[in-house]
Amino acid sequence: MSAPPIRREPGTATRGHRRGPGWVPNQHGAWAMLAAPLLVGILAGQPRWVHVPLTAFWFAGYFAFFATGLWLKSRRKPRYLPPVRAYAVLAAALGLLTAAAHPGLVRWAPLFALPLGLGLLASATRTERSLVSGLSTAIGSCLMTVVAYDAGGGTDWSGIWIVAGVLAAYFGGTVVYVKTMIRERDSRGHYVLSVIWHALATLAMVAVSMPLAALFALLTARAALLPHRALTPKAVGLVEVGATVAVALAALAAPVLG
Repeated sequence: MSAPPIRREPGTATRGHRRGPGWVPNQHGAWAMLAAPLLVGILAGQPRWVHVPLTAFWFAGYFAFFATGLWLKSRRKPRYLPPVRAYAVLAAALGLLTAAAHPGLVRWAPLFALPLGLGLLASATRTERSLVSGLSTAIGSCLMTVVAYDAGGGTDWSGIWIVAGVLAAYFGGTVVYVKTMIRERDSRGHYVLSVIWHALATLAMVAVSMPLAALFALLTARAALLPHRALTPKAVGLVEVGATVAVALAALAAPVLG
């Protein structure tokens, strides 16, 4: 007589093969939001050694944020706590190392309080898929453009804030657009909001550079036309990878930085 199968909760570790929940972020779209603003800020300024601990701190902080969000969403179940502790300690250590290497960067920390708080509140209330949560996370990520620029010795603050605004306009629009392609495919309200967002962003880009305006016009066409087509999540992701690279390069090339 065979033994009954062992039941495991979703996300629990299988011996030697899988780690418990919260150790590996599964929000694939978040990687572009993490990497692009950081890289743009580094390249807009001057790459320096302080960018090494800053980059490590930025990613460790995201891992801690993701793990904490799962823990809050689970109603604080103990099995979700180990990655929260581990990543929080790692992020704190890397944050102290970054602050020691460039004390002036500490002044930017308060700007992240609101996006961070909104994101964790959304997890606690299980509304992390909401537009408010997505937009706050996107805007918070784009603040790293300014931090990385400062770490590289940049001084053209008006110019770098415009660059960060370009990225925020793009990633904010992407949050809405991706919903129209997957979870809110049949939502007329999300579709209209996505098209209007991109159209207004295109008009705003005219004041920044014409190449950016032309690129955002293409993104507006994407937002208007692609939701009517049956694309797989993988195809949607590949389109966004190309769009992210294009926007990042165009933002760097825009004549706003002295």
